[in-house]
Amino acid sequence: MKAIRNEKYGLPNVLQLKEVERPVPKNNEVLVKVHASSINSWDWDYLTGRPRLYRLFFGLFKPKHKILGADIAGQVLSVGGEVKLFKPGDMVYGDLSAYNWGGFAEFVCADENLLSTKPANLTYEEAAAVPQAGVLALQGLRHNGDIEEGHKVLINGAGGGVGTFALQLAKLWGAEVTAVDRSDKLDVLLDLGADFVIDYQKENFTKTEKKYDLILDVIAKKPLSKYKSVLNPNGAFVVVGGSVTLLLKLALKSIFPKKSDRKMGILMHKPNRQDLKILQELLESGKLKPIVDQSFPLAKTRDAFTYYGKNLVKGKIVITVE
Repeated sequence: MKAIRNEKYGLPNVLQLKEVERPVPKNNEVLVKVHASSINSWDWDYLTGRPRLYRLFFGLFKPKHKILGADIAGQVLSVGGEVKLFKPGDMVYGDLSAYNWGGFAEFVCADENLLSTKPANLTYEEAAAVPQAGVLALQGLRHNGDIEEGHKVLINGAGGGVGTFALQLAKLWGAEVTAVDRSDKLDVLLDLGADFVIDYQKENFTKTEKKYDLILDVIAKKPLSKYKSVLNPNGAFVVVGGSVTLLLKLALKSIFPKKSDRKMGILMHKPNRQDLKILQELLESGKLKPIVDQSFPLAKTRDAFTYYGKNLVKGKIVITVE
């Protein structure tokens, strides 16, 4: 089968299209013919090996996983002997980041519990944009603060994959949403229902008078004191991604928590079938939609990562597999 391999850390030019052996499903696995995958920030971190601290988890000197791509959408070809949820021919989607990755390939094996039925109204390309970003958004809004109707929510980095889903979910649950991103993404955020938008290149949201019940930050880099200054007394601050310095500070606070810090923390992503099913229902009802910026064929994965690295993406970049 054809697959995109990364044998060493580096920029997109280290990626190679190669012929590799097709995987064989274990007892708990299904073999999926991949029709589409998508790029997440973790793929970029895994490709570049930066920040270097991440190599403690990715592999110290070379990547542990040689085929990236956590999100997949495709069709089940065969199943292991203990599989009960799926049969050959089923259309599925899911996030394999907690398993074996491998989505940038023609075929991949996946634990059946990490997959759900592909939303019937979505193409494979659209479905591949959902799993990791959609579940992160869902879990982030429920984490620590349990979003409620009427909450004032700020989403920093709202124009990316997680942010566009979080914005739609927050509005669906009755929150007032302030979306923060660069100027060229603000029209998309307004179209998705944002009540207020902030161009971070012109305005610092931590220097305003407004207070929030929940801040969801996809690219957190500011000092913790700045976030606290715009949180309501019982407000929650949830970090999906950010600087290593901030992540380490939050990790230490979780070990030695103060009462005032109990609702400030890092979202520990947990891919699971149940959240995928929640998203599936919302997608099929038309209440939620994936935002796909561009699609690239598997052979052009280098180009897709090059574009991703420019930080211009609105929503998600999808890799299609013929």
